[in-house]
Amino acid sequence: MLGSAAMFGRKPLAYVGKIAIVTGGASGIGRALAIELARRGASVVVCDRDGEGARAVADEVRREGDAWAEELDVRDLTAFESVVARTALRSGRVDLLFNNAGIGVGGEADGYAPADWDDVFDVNLRGVANGVQSVYRQMIAQRSGHIVNTASVLGLLPVPGNTSYTATKHAVVGLSRSLRVEAETHGVRVSVLCPGAVWTPILAGGRFGHSGYDGLREETIKKMWSALRPISPEALASKALDAVARDEAVIVVPGFWRAVWLADKLAPSAMLRIYALLLRRTRKDLAAAGATRAARRARRNGGHDGVDETGTSVRARRPMSN
Repeated sequence: MLGSAAMFGRKPLAYVGKIAIVTGGASGIGRALAIELARRGASVVVCDRDGEGARAVADEVRREGDAWAEELDVRDLTAFESVVARTALRSGRVDLLFNNAGIGVGGEADGYAPADWDDVFDVNLRGVANGVQSVYRQMIAQRSGHIVNTASVLGLLPVPGNTSYTATKHAVVGLSRSLRVEAETHGVRVSVLCPGAVWTPILAGGRFGHSGYDGLREETIKKMWSALRPISPEALASKALDAVARDEAVIVVPGFWRAVWLADKLAPSAMLRIYALLLRRTRKDLAAAGATRAARRARRNGGHDGVDETGTSVRARRPMSN
């Protein structure tokens, strides 16, 4: 049957009847994963600290299948444990956790406020650890389950300009690869998803975010990112779920980033020189666009300068989200 399904281009039955929790599900990659999971037959718990956004996406997902929403700040371990407990009580098990919630602080590290490091580390690393802590024992008891942690190609490559983000994504890759070996003995699978550039709000600052620069318009950001050949969240979700079904350990999408990763491993010193050239080019492009480094002093007092999806300058207390 599976051979026939593949022959006619239909998706395999890997997700039919599965129970999946997706964090960061209100937009971007998380939203696309939730919808694609439902299309493939899974029941989806759409989680996001934006409860209204999570409920809206859950309504979308219900057009494809079964879904419900949970308001969840992944930094809160107790809240994460409660979501897992409610899901297990309602459905009898948890088959998949997509630890997808993530944020970024743009700009170079000499402009960071201490709170910027805290924000990124708390969501991108502590949030992933909280997800593992909340669901892992449940999956061990089941002798089945799959944890998929969203990192980035910046978790494989030391690209400058997003140092705090890059640090956390490297940590997520290491966490996932190490845990995969441990989890195998319990019948639990672990994968790490490393997307390249994806057309999500995070590229332009996001609803809650800041790019680290003032005067930077959305169209300028898109033009700068276009050289990296961004793909849509929907294309990423489809390819990622195919790879998860194959139980790939490190999932790199689009695939051409694997060649860049290989080059970095084979010639790290040469690649560092290339990254330095890219940084100089980025600085030049930003200056030509009239962008200036955002004032960090205000952010030390709890505020964040940035842009919304239209490129309009905003102030928000939370960094940009996937």
